[in-house]
Amino acid sequence: MPVAQQTPPPATDAPDASVRADVVAWFDRHARDLPWRAADRTAWGVLVSEVMLQQTPVVRVEPAWRAWLERWPTPADLAAAPTADVLRAWDRLGYPRRALRLQECARAVVERHGGVVPDDETALLALPGVGAYTAAAVRAFAFGRRSVVLDTNVRRVLARVAAGEALPAPAQTAAEVRRAAAWVPDDDAAAARWSAASMELGALVCTARTPQCAACPVADRCRWLAAGRPADAHAHRRRTQAWAGTDRQVRGRVMALLREALAPVPHDALAAVWPDAAQLARCVDALVADGLVTRDPAPGEDPDPAAATYRLPH
Repeated sequence: MPVAQQTPPPATDAPDASVRADVVAWFDRHARDLPWRAADRTAWGVLVSEVMLQQTPVVRVEPAWRAWLERWPTPADLAAAPTADVLRAWDRLGYPRRALRLQECARAVVERHGGVVPDDETALLALPGVGAYTAAAVRAFAFGRRSVVLDTNVRRVLARVAAGEALPAPAQTAAEVRRAAAWVPDDDAAAARWSAASMELGALVCTARTPQCAACPVADRCRWLAAGRPADAHAHRRRTQAWAGTDRQVRGRVMALLREALAPVPHDALAAVWPDAAQLARCVDALVADGLVTRDPAPGEDPDPAAATYRLPH
């Protein structure tokens, strides 16, 4: 049944305490049982989960996370691991540069903090591969501290509930950050719980394409729903890219070949993974530049490029 269009209250940064309370109560009943939320979680485990979950769904991350923490349960363990093993363990989680940054992060934690993940935001932000979102998430979910956790899911929940918009703008705005900060409770424990609850609501109910408004605990206070679910005002600014034929697909095939190889891969074998030689060469050069692939030239003063071999870095 279509929602009757009403005139919603004007958008405001002022938080609605009843919305926060009902979202947290919903979370208490419906939160997924995820290992990085367990009582025995470590700060390192939370950090690893946050890096893995960037642009990768939970269903793929959970088994990889369990295997990773079993193999490298502390930053010191990962810091000492061969890089080739790290890249193989990352397998098909996507964006393998994240694996390199995670190992660099582990080494920095060992060198700067004695192997203990810090809870200070400035110290977290100084770690390789840790940005504003990851630092805030680690503070909230590992240490129970107040921080402004603003991922895609939280942005979408606040855009609809507080601003009456279908979806937030493609790029995060200063106004969004101010609104999100205003909605975070002052108390550490309550703030961390709100961050987890609002994120879960966005992941399970207030989804981008098919929001389950009938199951939403705050549907009666949602400005977007009250306005009749208006269309995405930013749709014309969003770009989508197919996977087939992209450089990402080529890079993925190269990495898959090298992960499975028992010895350095000759040039001819690498050339067989993609029909467009120029695109393949560009992607391989980029992987080498990113530190994800090592190219070993043939011996001699003037080696033939076609005699080079390729492998994962040691």
